[in-house]
Amino acid sequence: MLMGFVFIWLVTALGLWFVTLIVPGVRAKSAGDLFLAALVLGFINAFIRPLLWLLTMPLTVLTFGLFALVVNAFMIKITAGIVSGFEVDSFGSALLAALLMVFLAIGGFILLQLFMFNAVMWM
Repeated sequence: MLMGFVFIWLVTALGLWFVTLIVPGVRAKSAGDLFLAALVLGFINAFIRPLLWLLTMPLTVLTFGLFALVVNAFMIKITAGIVSGFEVDSFGSALLAALLMVFLAIGGFILLQLFMFNAVMWM
């Protein structure tokens, strides 16, 4: 179980590093700041995001799930506010970072399925 948390933490840090390379306005001063930001983002996603998703569920349903990106962008902005070495200039940069993190997560899911089962199983 601990190895699962460490794996997710490292993958999140790798995703944040990739986001800092692609998205203008998202920066990390060092690798340590990326790892700390990934850890803080994990805790925020575990404790704050479920509450926000519950509160914004009607709006998320109305927008066919697209408002979940806004919630994820807000989580990234909160992380940038907590970790001093991780900077996000604007909410637009956070929104673009959240969108890129979603695509990275989908791609990672597909690759993991291919490597583990030699096929992608959606159900």
